[in-house]
Amino acid sequence: MGAERKWLFTLFSAVLLTFMILMMSSFSSFSSPKAFPSLVQHGSPYPPSFAYFISGGHQDKDRILRLMLAVYHPRNRYLLHLGRDAGDDERLALVSAVMAVPAIRAFGNVDVVGNADWITYLGSSNVAIALRAAAIMLKLDSGWNWFITLSARDYPLMTQDDLSHVFSSVRRDLNFIDHTGNLGWKVSDRFNPIVVDPGLYLARRSQIFHATEKRSTPDAFKLYTGSPWVILSRSFLEFCIFGWDNLPRTLLMYFTNVKLSQEGYFHSVICNAPEFKNTTVNGDLRYMIWDNPPKMEPHFLNASVFNQMVESGAAFARQFAVDNPVLDMIDEKILHRGRKQVVPGAWCSGQRSWWSDPCSQWGDVNILKPGPQAKKLEATISGLLDDWNLQTNVCK
Repeated sequence: MGAERKWLFTLFSAVLLTFMILMMSSFSSFSSPKAFPSLVQHGSPYPPSFAYFISGGHQDKDRILRLMLAVYHPRNRYLLHLGRDAGDDERLALVSAVMAVPAIRAFGNVDVVGNADWITYLGSSNVAIALRAAAIMLKLDSGWNWFITLSARDYPLMTQDDLSHVFSSVRRDLNFIDHTGNLGWKVSDRFNPIVVDPGLYLARRSQIFHATEKRSTPDAFKLYTGSPWVILSRSFLEFCIFGWDNLPRTLLMYFTNVKLSQEGYFHSVICNAPEFKNTTVNGDLRYMIWDNPPKMEPHFLNASVFNQMVESGAAFARQFAVDNPVLDMIDEKILHRGRKQVVPGAWCSGQRSWWSDPCSQWGDVNILKPGPQAKKLEATISGLLDDWNLQTNVCK
């Protein structure tokens, strides 16, 4: 009887050990990244790539991380900026969370700004931060085609496979920037007053202040205004940063003292530059709901407008409150991603399960698998390009 119990114990132990080995190998095969990332290819035969600049402030660490995961793709480049009002502990926690993602560790295409800037919403520091981000990305990566600005309050309405697929048919020198030369009340409210943004030169947080005098509208160049959320071509940003013409610097000096300069700087530079003014597609590809007349910010979006967002043909939507349930709806029904996972695309080759991320393994990152949202964006861009083709002078 003792011998029989000993034999059964040995058999049970062997079965248990075999089961544990199989489970460990299963976890390893489904969740461990490949030793070397797939080679990212750039150039006209391959899909376009995007440089994302995502910014936020104090307590925005989790929102920025969620947004970055929702727009992540190995072919893109990402720069995350937590303003100086966020503590170093938040910034380090963001770095740690980013580096916990297997694909990001392998492809090394996400960076966090260490020496952060103050963000003064009404001042010109927003333009300075965007230009700094563009300069960093131009230095870090020679392959991206468009620069996209997002804030922690934004969220995508389609996958990166969708976006890259649609932009594969777009001229890579075009700029998607909502703009107008009809300034109306903004002349007296935005451009004639002289404001100073202490965020540009003070080490402590301070709001803008107004000078007692006002200035006349310039006649050396024409002013334009529009949405601060832009999708700008690499060639235009090289013009702004490296500036073989003095125009970008001249306008930067002017807009340093303009309230809400992010609503006019890029718009005025591009529409006053002969080589770029006819590359402006008048739309920012954002879904927003405004009051009439519009207030400073659009409405906060929720589940009641989910269907309208889906059908809008926009690439991104703004603005969302922290962890609003509609974000979970977008994750589940449009992006098909887990809360703490990147969006699965054609590049993901891992097996989907409750314990593993399908994007912890990958195949060819240069292939795309667009979904139904791509056709809606195609229709939107087609309409914008039809309007663009009909105009001999796009900036008016």
